[in-house]
Amino acid sequence: MSDGGSAPSRADARRNRALVLQAARSAFEEHGLGVPLGEIARRAGVGAGTVYRHFPSKKALFRASIVDRMRLFTDTATDLADVEDPGEVFFRFLGSVVRLAARNKGLCDALEGAGSSSAEEQPGPERDFGEALGVLLTRAQEAGAVRKDVVLDDVRALLVGCMSMERQRAGATGSPGRMTALMCDGLRANRTVTKLPAEAVDRNETRCEACGGPVVPAATGRPARYCGGACRQKAHRARGHARGGDPGPGR
Repeated sequence: MSDGGSAPSRADARRNRALVLQAARSAFEEHGLGVPLGEIARRAGVGAGTVYRHFPSKKALFRASIVDRMRLFTDTATDLADVEDPGEVFFRFLGSVVRLAARNKGLCDALEGAGSSSAEEQPGPERDFGEALGVLLTRAQEAGAVRKDVVLDDVRALLVGCMSMERQRAGATGSPGRMTALMCDGLRANRTVTKLPAEAVDRNETRCEACGGPVVPAATGRPARYCGGACRQKAHRARGHARGGDPGPGR
């Protein structure tokens, strides 16, 4: 029978492990594998020794921090393996993975590492995810929705690249999901084209009155109305025609 002091000790150990794992998920999500172990210990409010007592290496801690999300992706793909319309299911699944993983640098690093190694060398969760994704790809190809010349390694590489681009474009003028739509179009076997999400428009951006393109702000004087001389001439001629006379030389 355990002595009275052992239970609190085990409870403290469980609490510390949970704190380390929570801090690791957050740190890896923000910075990926490059985050120092000391930063994870600092976020957890424990010493580095406590981290090592629960996880013998940063790699082991990284694996523990992403395994749940990888299993979720795998389980979702497995559940979708027998549904109708395998083509659209495949594309929707790709879009979901990119949308969720692009915000998580750790997941991106895990998927990138899996894509650069053989199936035998991959950790269990990444290997299982690849197999489930391969089933969706095969069914989509058999249904004629995905190009026959595409292999699983192609899809993995496109996923990783798309995640990186979506993450870089987050908060910029590009619309979220645009790169994903382009990726899906590249995989399609027919001429059906995914409608691209519209580019976000900067409400403070000046647009050319002739062509609608962006106008570089003038350094001095009145705000520019046209993007260049051609559009300025075009607008001048249009005003002349509207007045019913010779527009004359542009100014």
